[in-house]
Amino acid sequence: MIDLSVLIVNWNTRDALADCLRALPEAVAPLFCETIVVDNGSSDGSPEMIRAQFPWACLIENGENVGFVRATNQAIAASRGKYLLLLNSDAVAPPGSLARMVSFMKAHPDAGATAPKLVNSDGSFQASWARFPTLLSESLSAFGLNRRLWGPYHPSPRPHPGEMPRPVDWAPGACLLLRRSVIEAVGPLDEEFWMYSEDADLCYRIHRAGWKVYYLPDVEIVHLGGASSRQCRPESVAHLYGSKVRFFRKHYGPVPAVFLSIAVAAAYAVKAGLAVPAYPFPNRREHAQLQLRTSWLVWRRCGSLLIRSANSHRKTKNHQTDH
Repeated sequence: MIDLSVLIVNWNTRDALADCLRALPEAVAPLFCETIVVDNGSSDGSPEMIRAQFPWACLIENGENVGFVRATNQAIAASRGKYLLLLNSDAVAPPGSLARMVSFMKAHPDAGATAPKLVNSDGSFQASWARFPTLLSESLSAFGLNRRLWGPYHPSPRPHPGEMPRPVDWAPGACLLLRRSVIEAVGPLDEEFWMYSEDADLCYRIHRAGWKVYYLPDVEIVHLGGASSRQCRPESVAHLYGSKVRFFRKHYGPVPAVFLSIAVAAAYAVKAGLAVPAYPFPNRREHAQLQLRTSWLVWRRCGSLLIRSANSHRKTKNHQTDH
């Protein structure tokens, strides 16, 4: 029986992926482990690098970028381990770190998932867990006020010396260890989320099924953060808020989802309004163009979700009337 399946999705992050894979043997020892990399149509030579330098990794190649969630589910379907680790291609696990996470899961049968402390390359703290989103927290986030009000690591609280492992609401999928039996019970990642919020959704389902999600502050994983999403920033922001609205609609209902869409659209209307006066100045034009494109994509995404919600509500109402 394979103890651990390490599941990695890659899109044009060859150098970071090489660092990630290079660290794995010492991070998982002495566990019996398999590593599965799903490549989403990279054009930077990532598949060739994997075959040449890491022949022990199982490589699944997609002809196009099918999104993080669908690619992760491909890896889950191909895996055989008792425990499944979702690991970003830009994460580096120190020696023994992943084995310690598995040991914690074995000792805590109520743990459906565990997550480590994420740190930047300089060792500084990175948001590692969070409470489930609310309309207030997400609206303030869209306006860029959340970290001014609640600290620089929001949605994650500040770290404290001597912290102990404890249950939390949800943790990011940058490094998230899952029990296979939990995935069999609640299902894999929801492919309605192309990227973003799929980890919060999975943790929400894990809680509802009766398991806990634990945060392990004594296990640190280096996470560069956004190596793939930085390559298409405006599109990534639109995906981010589209996924947040989907999360609200799925778990909180259509009305909160509509209010969140309106709040996000209003926030990006303000940002676009501030970008327009900067446009005539050559040294500020590129940033203004980026902000205007981001706002347009966010409006379009929120608008389409609002229309979809309205149509779904209308169909439901008509069906109830017919009966």
